[in-house]
Amino acid sequence: MTGARFVAASMVFLFHVATLRLFADGTGVSGALTSATKSAATVGVSFFFLLSGFVLTWSARPDDTYRGFLRRRLVKIYPNHAVTFGLAMLVFAAASTPWSTALLNLLLLQAWVPKPDVFLSVNGPSWSLSCELFFYAMFPLLLPRLARIRAGQLWACAAGVAGTVIALPVLGSLLPASPRFPEGFAGTVLADQSVDQMWFLYAFPPVRLLDFVLGMLMARIVLTGRWVGPGRGVAFALTVVGYLVGLIVPMTYTVNAVLIVPLALLVPALAVGDDRAGRSWLSSPVMRRLGEASFAFYLVHEIVLIVLRAGIGFDRELGRGAGLLFVALAFLLSLGLAVLLHRLVESPAMRRWGRPPQGKRIETDAAVRVEPS
Repeated sequence: MTGARFVAASMVFLFHVATLRLFADGTGVSGALTSATKSAATVGVSFFFLLSGFVLTWSARPDDTYRGFLRRRLVKIYPNHAVTFGLAMLVFAAASTPWSTALLNLLLLQAWVPKPDVFLSVNGPSWSLSCELFFYAMFPLLLPRLARIRAGQLWACAAGVAGTVIALPVLGSLLPASPRFPEGFAGTVLADQSVDQMWFLYAFPPVRLLDFVLGMLMARIVLTGRWVGPGRGVAFALTVVGYLVGLIVPMTYTVNAVLIVPLALLVPALAVGDDRAGRSWLSSPVMRRLGEASFAFYLVHEIVLIVLRAGIGFDRELGRGAGLLFVALAFLLSLGLAVLLHRLVESPAMRRWGRPPQGKRIETDAAVRVEPS
């Protein structure tokens, strides 16, 4: 799963490349890239949210405290966020960001405000950390309640949560159809979409909590020995199908509904895959290293893209060769900065403040397997 995190972060990178409108119209690349990456950011973010719920449930401890858990999670996400927030403000965001918006972003509260210039402010990808912070605050409250669900009812509960996510676009359609994103916003993917509807379905923390809860339920399913889902290959194929469907359905369904079931099956399939089907390329040493730096890569890549785009001029378009060179340079520079951020900021902070309290580890699997089914 660590290696898969970098694949998901790379999908978000490709989506943001498409939003730059980098390639000249005559090349045909910009239009094709925009169309092909319509599902890219959504699949990456949904995977991260599901994975977060899965991993935290898998590694939960009975001797943990609410305060201790939140402290460790903040240590995991906040140092990288603070550094990339400061970098974005320094190089481009300070001139156009009101202090109140900057403060909301710094405190990871921006996703609660249904305005694009707020929830996508400063360093755009950090809106998802605003959701994660809400998930972390809810996790110690949710875990005991999910632990009381009988093992035989877990699949039904998971299906209910997934069904709710699939039905949400219908509820979202009741929200105002205006204001709309301006023409050209996010490479035309969001152009003319309702701001309120897209915010509600994509960025509103209580709605995205459903992804996190579904990840928690899938972890319980595996830990109780109830996993009867597909293997890695089939789960990946279903995810590809969901991705392709997302390219042709309305954006309100692309953001989560069409991919929630495939991703909910993919995460546990990856978790049990090495034991049942042997190691894959995702578990190679290189992919593990990349996966460890994926969080930093996710936070730093859009800053790199914006700075490089500004360097050549936002109104300048490139041919295929020059454009591909730009993308390769942006990717490598983002990866290099991510490795530095991981080694110099994230890892030291986790070593210093991120260790769990001493004591017995939770025997989550043993505890839930003795539940009546």
